[in-house]
Amino acid sequence: MEKVRFTISFFVLVLAGSLAALSCGAGQSQSQLQAMSLNPAVADAKDYPNGLVQFTATGYYVHPTHTVTPQSASWVACQNNAPTNDVSVTNLGVAQCGAGASGTYSIDAWNSLTGSGIYNCPAQNACGGGCTIEATAQLICP
Repeated sequence: MEKVRFTISFFVLVLAGSLAALSCGAGQSQSQLQAMSLNPAVADAKDYPNGLVQFTATGYYVHPTHTVTPQSASWVACQNNAPTNDVSVTNLGVAQCGAGASGTYSIDAWNSLTGSGIYNCPAQNACGGGCTIEATAQLICP
């Protein structure tokens, strides 16, 4: 009888350990954002109706590998690596040159990484610095 109890106890411990190992591995299989890109990469505002340029972010994930378009992101317009008010960008990636805007501006989209989502995190964020995945395109204003 003692041998049967030991065998059952051993089996329960092995089963519990296996379930715990599977649940720990499940956390590692969560989608992890590795990179982003923007489309179009370069846009001339004069070529778009009312100068409204729709930028779309695509996210590239690992564990499991897949892409997401459109990728949710935060958006900002930059010039000389600093945010600018010369160009406006909506939270959906629609950019428009302001009345006095002239030249080439960066349109940056970024996704901050937190917790278990961090994977090869580059040191970047809006216009530089921080721990985010970022993508940049160019907007040419007349």
